[in-house]
Amino acid sequence: MNAPADPLFARRVRDSFSRQRAMALIGATLATVEPGLVEIKLPYRDDLTQQKGFVHGGILGMIADTACGYAAFSLMPADCSLVTVEYKMNILSPGRTSLVARGEVVKPGRTLTIARAEVYAQDGKHIATMLQTLMMLANTPDAVE
Repeated sequence: MNAPADPLFARRVRDSFSRQRAMALIGATLATVEPGLVEIKLPYRDDLTQQKGFVHGGILGMIADTACGYAAFSLMPADCSLVTVEYKMNILSPGRTSLVARGEVVKPGRTLTIARAEVYAQDGKHIATMLQTLMMLANTPDAVE
């Protein structure tokens, strides 16, 4: 297990997530915050679906990206922020229910961190997998300046 650089990491992650207007817009909530691991829950809503009634791929990407980002952020120093540099996502099954995205750090680094997210339906069905690279921005606040 990776040790967080900030002993108050959980509060910092929760505070930052509370400022995520996009997560509030789609109704996502932060369910779990541990060092290097974050879970985000998303209730199923018709207004988040594509034309066939499946949760839109862009919404899957939003919760997976955010879960990876906060998993990485949980291990970083208190005086930094981060940005997503790149990700690849595979959608394995249509999302037809409430979802949970579990983000986990694969390899933390001084500048770049690799994380992955798995998205699951409420019955445990594997919906999507993401692999992501994030860049730490040292001495940069995690809020609008």
